[in-house]
Amino acid sequence: MLDGMTGVDRRTFLAVSAVVAGTAASAGIAHAAEAPVFAHGVASGDPLPDGILLWTRVVTDESVRWEVARDESFEHVVARGRTRTGAHRDHTVKVEVSGLRRATRYWYRFRVDDVVSPVGRTRTAPAGDCPSVRFGVVSCANWMAGHFVPYGYLADRDDLDAVIHLGDYIYPHYDPKVRDAEPKHEIITLADYRTRHALYKTDPHLQRLHAAHPMIATWDDNESADNSSAVGALGHDPATEGPWAVRLAAATRAYFEWMPIREGIMFRRLRYGSLCDLTMLDLRSYRTPETIMGARQRDWLIRGICDDSARWRLIGTSVMFSPLAIPPAPGFPSVNTDQWDGFPTDRELVVRALDRKGMKNAVFLTGDIHSSWAVDVPDGSALKSVATEYITTSITSDNFDEFLNVPPRTGSLALEAAIIAKNPHVRFVELDSHGVSTLDITPDEVRMDWFYTSDRTDPNATIRKAHSWRTRYGTARVEPVLF
Repeated sequence: MLDGMTGVDRRTFLAVSAVVAGTAASAGIAHAAEAPVFAHGVASGDPLPDGILLWTRVVTDESVRWEVARDESFEHVVARGRTRTGAHRDHTVKVEVSGLRRATRYWYRFRVDDVVSPVGRTRTAPAGDCPSVRFGVVSCANWMAGHFVPYGYLADRDDLDAVIHLGDYIYPHYDPKVRDAEPKHEIITLADYRTRHALYKTDPHLQRLHAAHPMIATWDDNESADNSSAVGALGHDPATEGPWAVRLAAATRAYFEWMPIREGIMFRRLRYGSLCDLTMLDLRSYRTPETIMGARQRDWLIRGICDDSARWRLIGTSVMFSPLAIPPAPGFPSVNTDQWDGFPTDRELVVRALDRKGMKNAVFLTGDIHSSWAVDVPDGSALKSVATEYITTSITSDNFDEFLNVPPRTGSLALEAAIIAKNPHVRFVELDSHGVSTLDITPDEVRMDWFYTSDRTDPNATIRKAHSWRTRYGTARVEPVLF
């Protein structure tokens, strides 16, 4: 099942949307042609035991037909229908398909007249007993910083139930280090955000990923602006870029149009049988100087993680949950207040709930900081661990060596050692590599494997398995795995 709430205050969103409605007819970087074209591929998302959401984009005035089949040749079609799109939603298409079989692979496609979309593959979630689940885990893909080869690696795998995207799917700035981007400026308006999303979905690796596996996504700050919140953003200047509420509404609208996610819903919970449930948090829409997620979302989270109906509780959080004291390093603060360290009251309430329940089966999944981590989440006294946290590195976004403009591993080894010395609950950290992760869940353990790309600037880069850590059931501790 999916349990969720509105991810953006509807009254605020609708009111501000009226301001940006004047740009609603913008159509990203694709334009109407003589025949409709499915230039941005297909995608699916948020799998349920009996259904899936399907997505595509096509510029047409005709109805868009869709089909779901049990086979790639579409000889056994199990669901079909028609829908329409238009400039009011940037010609994107979303279809909610129900009545499907649980834990089953399906193929889908769209059609306008005789023009057929690429074929997508998806999978429904299991229900009841489930022996294992495997997810891809990704975060932080800056188009201009490199090529999305790690996405392609996951697309080529045939053993994933879904891909979890932990935020920074797009980036708003304009800094073409490796690849040029559109528009050629910081994106601010609805047309800008639509254009940037459209650009991303022309990447061949990302297109293949979406066509191969359903995605379960949440956003972080760069889907709107750097260090964003409900009340403003470090990366937004109202004096030159207009009211923050207008920009945020534009970013939100474009995201829901272009992503395979149910509109109006961001923080939600998906169940994978009795094995695990996956809670996806929204840590930007309700953020204020006092709270990272707002009272309603916090109460909903605590109720959910204290429910013992699933063996494992997976919590997707776009920023690091565990406390982190940062050793002295040039260009770095002693504490990163953009993550949960900036909101200790919220974190303490969650930690207390975990400790009080004593379940020791919660695993936080995190992106944001462009590096790889395995962490024992400490209680308030730092004397015991109440959960574990695994952090996937960035697809391409700058990490430590690039931030300081030094060769990889120069200075990183010393800083990694200093981080672990200053934070005994941090058991593993690697600051320099880019790539993706996979997460394997069985009744006995949760295991994170990290896969690194040889060179983010190389469109033909190779991928290697680099690290593996696991949490045994009932321990709330991470430990290395030999491979």
